[in-house]
Amino acid sequence: MKNTHEPSQKLHNALYFMSGAMAVILVLIIVVGVKTKAENAGAQGESDNAPQVEVPSAPEAETQGVQPEEKWQEGTIQYDGKEYQYNRNIRTYLMMGIDTDDKVARAKDYNSGGQSDAMFLLVVDSSNQTLKVVSINRNTITNIALCDEKGNDLGEVDAQICLQHAFGDGKRLSCTRSVDAVSNLFDHIPISGYLAMNMGAIPMMNDAIGGVELTVLQDIANEDKDVDLKKGEDVTLSGDEAYCYLRTRELDEYDSATDRLRRQEQYIVAYFNKLHTIAAGDSSRVVDVYDSISDYLVTSVDFTNLITELMNYDFSANQMYTVPGETVIGEEQYEEYHVDEDAMQKLLIQVFYKPAE
Repeated sequence: MKNTHEPSQKLHNALYFMSGAMAVILVLIIVVGVKTKAENAGAQGESDNAPQVEVPSAPEAETQGVQPEEKWQEGTIQYDGKEYQYNRNIRTYLMMGIDTDDKVARAKDYNSGGQSDAMFLLVVDSSNQTLKVVSINRNTITNIALCDEKGNDLGEVDAQICLQHAFGDGKRLSCTRSVDAVSNLFDHIPISGYLAMNMGAIPMMNDAIGGVELTVLQDIANEDKDVDLKKGEDVTLSGDEAYCYLRTRELDEYDSATDRLRRQEQYIVAYFNKLHTIAAGDSSRVVDVYDSISDYLVTSVDFTNLITELMNYDFSANQMYTVPGETVIGEEQYEEYHVDEDAMQKLLIQVFYKPAE
């Protein structure tokens, strides 16, 4: 993958980088047991005055985000003097947090799908009942597909991966294009499905389980929402506090996206553990969580069959991984996260492969 980001006139013509991109989320709660309305990206919630534009031929509904298996999965590969083979017991799902407070609706045009400011891969291994989560920096430079406001193809360009979701309808098309971009970043691993949640759901998601307990990693203040969190405090986050904790990013502070990513990772673990405990005593609480945020979700997968399975899985902070790399300031004065290719190869082996038999 090319690690330089060259300014592209196509990119400027198609989209002026959307400012702020301060969003959030963690949608991991869905995977621990909710019966989703598979593909609520369809007619439900569409605006009557949404633009009726023919979507260009693209990796849309045919696969619903499921990637076909590639030949590279066959046989073995060599790494650090040892042989490995792809772990066929795993299923991988893309989880995204989208930078809008609104309920899901079709975007006004094909440059306004919203940025995926939080991106995680959930890797489910049924052979040993483990979950792994790989976090992806929103500013990771990789190949994304462009289109104009009417959906006409404008080719591809290297840019921040969070922008891929913007080039779509804000629903299924945005998600499937994001799946393709992430799969390419991860050496074309198959992705079984996706789930995207608009960040406006965070307060409801948080309050549905009585708040989340954690130790504050950074000072977070928001006068409008009466939030004032101090580093080192042990707190139970309210809905508004959770929203600010997961969303806040100081735009004038270098590499603030990485700091926010650490907070999101911390919250994921804490939320999962609390929901796991609650659901063990009353499984209906999980359905309550889903019902509270369903209008904010776009997903290609019915997670019903995962409920019983995943509730028996263990998950902790040492099962969190991060795409390795470093943040630099690009020529256009935006932060760019460049992947360390050697370290990325090691990550792929750790998460998606197993020793050859």
